[in-house]
Amino acid sequence: MRFVFLHSNFPAQFVHLASYLAQRMGNQVVFITGRKDGEIPGVCKVVYEEPRSVNPATHHYLQGFEKAVLQGQAVYRELAKLRAQNFWPDVIYGHAGWGLPTFAKEVFPQSKLICLFEWFYRAHGSDADFDPAMPLSVDDELKIRVKNAPILLDLDHCDWGVSPTYWQHRQFPLEYQPKISIVHEGIDTEFIKPKPGAKLILHEIGIDLSDVKEIVTYVARGMEPYRGFPQFIEAVRLILEERPQCHVVIVGDDRVAYGKPLAEGRSYKTAMLEKVPLDMARIHFTGLLRKGDYLKVLQASSVHVYLTYPFVLSWSMLEAMAAGCVVVASDTSPVVEVISDSVNGLQVSFFSPQDIAAKVVDVLAHPGEYNELRLRARKTILERYALHKLLPIQMNLLSSIVTRL
Repeated sequence: MRFVFLHSNFPAQFVHLASYLAQRMGNQVVFITGRKDGEIPGVCKVVYEEPRSVNPATHHYLQGFEKAVLQGQAVYRELAKLRAQNFWPDVIYGHAGWGLPTFAKEVFPQSKLICLFEWFYRAHGSDADFDPAMPLSVDDELKIRVKNAPILLDLDHCDWGVSPTYWQHRQFPLEYQPKISIVHEGIDTEFIKPKPGAKLILHEIGIDLSDVKEIVTYVARGMEPYRGFPQFIEAVRLILEERPQCHVVIVGDDRVAYGKPLAEGRSYKTAMLEKVPLDMARIHFTGLLRKGDYLKVLQASSVHVYLTYPFVLSWSMLEAMAAGCVVVASDTSPVVEVISDSVNGLQVSFFSPQDIAAKVVDVLAHPGEYNELRLRARKTILERYALHKLLPIQMNLLSSIVTRL
């Protein structure tokens, strides 16, 4: 069979499925993306280029939509090239909401179009109005409504949809929910696994914590309110005061991946480090890490902290659980779908640095009491999110869509 994947990033959520399909005899797999670096053996990678940037004069409600149209046009051109080469895909699998799958059916009307639906934006009841310190204006509410336009286009014209969690699935309009299956991409539990007694040494960035017995870890794409970075830094101050031998390792970029940036281009990292006095000799910012080094961080973790708005659930929380971490996580909707308090992790109030710090300190002070939690965390991932269980489900879904529609 012939497959085309569409994602602005590479390989993103399609890494496992695209690789698996490419390894199976008789399949041809093309991945159209906006990212130039990275390869998957057996996958033909095509990089699209947008014809121009968004016009700054475009109404600010519509700039995201214009961006989606431009990306859709760029993908259309690459798909048309495939058609000219007589490559007719059986399945096109696109990341929805960013315009990439929007014009796919115009090129290949007979192909089955599946869309990965991560999120449907709402002004109330999920992420947008979660933080009382960041109240919504009327302008914000109207802009959020328009932000769903490319998502609605994809919902309407795709043959089927997939959403990774029940929480994310529930965000979509009721009339579209029956068209969306709930299947997570899967966690590679053969790679992400515990390593008792692991020591953290990252030679390339000059980190050697091999003599440190207490390591608190935090992972996010960016350092921002959506992933609780301000609350985490406030908690770190309290943790370091209570545990004088503890070190903190923070993995991620100094940027905003979700939500609003600060004014004047200041980063939340800069703002929080100016606001909160910390012993910087015990704080280690790694930036983004290669897969192997990232695993080393999780395996050496004494406590892993994961905080999030009611938003898309991060792979990092599931991977921390797969690595056997004691996960201290916010009691927000995407988290409670996975973590039960004091069963396979610890829940804390998102807005309480004191609560976060207290739970972390207790784990550091009594590590032996939480060994069972570590085992149950990994068991949860093995039972519900393991890649070797979910890949067959994904394959069966693809097969059923091709044959029944």
